[in-house]
Amino acid sequence: MDTSTVNSGEQVDRQARILEAALDLLSRHGISGVSMRAVAREAGVALGLVNYYFEDKTSLIRAALHRIDERDLRLVAPDPASPPDEQLRKALRRVADPEFLTTQHLSLRLHLWALAQAHEDFAHINAAAFDRYLKGLAALLANARPELPADVCRERAADIVVVQNGMWLTALLGVDEASIQRSIARTEEIAFAA
Repeated sequence: MDTSTVNSGEQVDRQARILEAALDLLSRHGISGVSMRAVAREAGVALGLVNYYFEDKTSLIRAALHRIDERDLRLVAPDPASPPDEQLRKALRRVADPEFLTTQHLSLRLHLWALAQAHEDFAHINAAAFDRYLKGLAALLANARPELPADVCRERAADIVVVQNGMWLTALLGVDEASIQRSIARTEEIAFAA
């Protein structure tokens, strides 16, 4: 058995647990509830291990923001097994998957947006992540609607994101399923408008 592969897998697992713990603490307590010690306790690892992977709280939060960026990019990831218009529809519907409409996820979103307003480094990470998501969504639009110019695809993608973010924010208020479905339908109207 190759122990370097096992050790590498263990490292990825530990680091992932640490990041998930940081995200969980952020969603429940905001930035003030995230300390290296609290993350270690939440992840069930030694404090030294958290310090091994992350230099300080800022580097830990930075890595957590990148983790959310990765999740967001999966929302707009192309699905080569589907035709372009169906790929776009799937992406538009994905934002309403139950994993994204939880209080924990939505609270995390609010805290991350607030962090981006309060810290320049986090603002840059958030802006770059937003740009990548927008480009991914615009690319799906361009593939589904090849007759549209690139700037129109990007504009429509930005309009769709406004509706999606509004849906996420209002979902915290307990908006009914019919409202969520109308929001998804609205994003499809924006995407496929003549």
